[in-house]
Amino acid sequence: MKFLLIGNNGQLGWELQRTCLTLGEVVAVDYPKIDLSRVDGIRELVRSVKPDILLNPAAYTNVDKAESEPELAHAVNAIAPGVLAEEMKKLGGALIHYSTDYVFDGEKGSSYTEEDAPNPINVYGQTKLAGEQAVQGVGGVVLTFRTSWVYSLRIGGFVNKVLTWARQQEVLRIVDDQIGSPTWARMLAEATAQVIARGGDDPLGYLQHHRGLYHLAGAGTASRYEWAREVIERDPHKDEQLVKQLLPSKSREYITPADRPYYTALDCKLFESTFHLKLPEWKECVRLAFS
Repeated sequence: MKFLLIGNNGQLGWELQRTCLTLGEVVAVDYPKIDLSRVDGIRELVRSVKPDILLNPAAYTNVDKAESEPELAHAVNAIAPGVLAEEMKKLGGALIHYSTDYVFDGEKGSSYTEEDAPNPINVYGQTKLAGEQAVQGVGGVVLTFRTSWVYSLRIGGFVNKVLTWARQQEVLRIVDDQIGSPTWARMLAEATAQVIARGGDDPLGYLQHHRGLYHLAGAGTASRYEWAREVIERDPHKDEQLVKQLLPSKSREYITPADRPYYTALDCKLFESTFHLKLPEWKECVRLAFS
């Protein structure tokens, strides 16, 4: 089995490259080898590699910058996934695409299911929703995994920001009114690999039978404040910390180009019942990530 992985330098892509190596050959690319804003380059890459399964964790993820670069965000998050789906349909292969909890407006007040109507409130969420609609509209063998608050211990992302702040400031203020489902990239990648492995000698047939949209995120819910508190507590190098106080704050205290939804935790029961897999509780994953 041959994989094409787009975005292998990202938090999730880095982990997917390692987990999928046990399943077959992995051709992994990232910018500038592939520019997802160039349709011709996308088609040329897929046609030259001819993968059985294409993994697309790549995205334009700068939520605030997307407000001033909507065309680029749309090209990467909406147009490119549709093109990938078209090319994989022509090859008779499968596409596994990743989306985000930010397709929701956060007004529900409880965990979102796949049946809930999306209503993104920023450009990033709007373009990711357009990408979901594009890949599903093409048809073929497409699985879309919506996830939430993906993190790793590599450079970038919320966890590493918290660790950096904890070494620079005595008092940290973290919002406690944004609620989500923190998801360790390694667990997300391992769940993906296990889904594929469920297919045994016929992974494409298995994926075709289970194509569709699924929520896949760390179990439980947390505010960013709770998440940061757990990260600081689990930091194996506490002797390097300067932080003495971690205080809760409100989103309204910070002016940002993009609005953030308040409650976007994901209900993953459909994924769990379909594939008989479940990601661990988010606190356990934080512990494992630092162990």
